[in-house]
Amino acid sequence: MSMHFQVAVFLVFCSFFATPRLAYGTDYYVSNVSGDDTRSGTSEKPDGRQGPFRTIARALRETVKGDRVILENTGMPYRESITIQAAKNSGRLDEPFQLIGNGAVLDGSAPVPEDKWEHVVGDVFRFHPEKTAYQQLFQGDRPLTRKRSESKEAFPKLAPLEWCLFDRHIYFRVEKDQVPAVYELSYAALPVGITLYEARNVIIRDLVVQGYQLDGINANDSVFRAGFAKVTCRGNGRSGISIGGASRVKLTECQVGNNGDAQLRIEGKCVVEIVDCELMDDGVVPPLKKLGGRVLGK
Repeated sequence: MSMHFQVAVFLVFCSFFATPRLAYGTDYYVSNVSGDDTRSGTSEKPDGRQGPFRTIARALRETVKGDRVILENTGMPYRESITIQAAKNSGRLDEPFQLIGNGAVLDGSAPVPEDKWEHVVGDVFRFHPEKTAYQQLFQGDRPLTRKRSESKEAFPKLAPLEWCLFDRHIYFRVEKDQVPAVYELSYAALPVGITLYEARNVIIRDLVVQGYQLDGINANDSVFRAGFAKVTCRGNGRSGISIGGASRVKLTECQVGNNGDAQLRIEGKCVVEIVDCELMDDGVVPPLKKLGGRVLGK
């Protein structure tokens, strides 16, 4: 199949964003407050054996081609990593598989255990997370200011409430006469929020993905005619969104910022269309890190 033909089919699929949907497969509902993974998942309200699932992963195990997974926005983050893969989590050109967030948050962070902080010197403490290639440090749900290390011999000078990644540790400076325990600190614990692999005709809509050690969303390879609409990816260790291999993805009205290495990262022979998106440019982390691939629009 020629590259021109693949791109043409990709653009036809993208027109779905502006086209009303006439029919759906099965709807599966998820609520991390009222849900239960032993229920049917096919009704929004709990009623005996009927009612929503508790986890997104459980819903994805149940779906077949063309189904929808619909999250309840309970105000509580969904704390899991999920994979959308192959035919089971794919759709058709006129009936895509959908993950609809309703503004819910998918969060990969975890609290730093108070007893894991070590005092270094003065107001500086350090903590050793399980994964250190990329990281983030949060106060509440807000990423704290990171200082980049320019030397392998010593960690950089930190202002109060700044942190750095050095010598496989997170170094953090507290305010005068304080200790880390007073700040409600968390770090990026889970690796990737949503991994897509060998999936076709998939839409992810109206979801916040934050706090993951690598990427918020990673379309790894062979992800064709996928669309992310009104998705926010923030505070992830490497990138908000990473597209690779031969994938074809459209981003529409997405907001991507406060990620560690790049807001949007593309590589391989992928094609990414960007429509009305906000990719933050803070002068330190690039809005787009291009290691290959092709960008349409911007």
